[in-house]
Amino acid sequence: MDNTDARLPSRIWVEALVRRAQVAGAAAFIVQAGDDARGDRLVKVSRLNGTARVLTRGMGMDGTSVFMDLEAQGIGPDEASVDAYIARARARDSDLWVIEIEDPAGRHFITEVVEGDAKEMQPDHSDVFKRRL
Repeated sequence: MDNTDARLPSRIWVEALVRRAQVAGAAAFIVQAGDDARGDRLVKVSRLNGTARVLTRGMGMDGTSVFMDLEAQGIGPDEASVDAYIARARARDSDLWVIEIEDPAGRHFITEVVEGDAKEMQPDHSDVFKRRL
């Protein structure tokens, strides 16, 4: 986990994600509120056509926080398999945050790296701390 993620409470991260999606014109809502400070996060992205993907937080090879698309593990793209996985995850972890985004384009609005996304879709934070003139 990177230092930024370690300090950011889950509730703030979730509220920011929901807000980013809504500002961009997508529907986003909290299905299950987890632990305010340390709850893990699971994001469902529904394309509103019977397909969806589920993204969950994990560790990258370099030890940084990334989100993983569970389609590689056989969950999705059919929405029924995504919903079944989410139901099992909710039953296992009462501290889990579950966020659903409804967007026909399938945008997830996550600013961290999402494994499985094309390189051009990954966030570029290289200029975050550069001074703007």
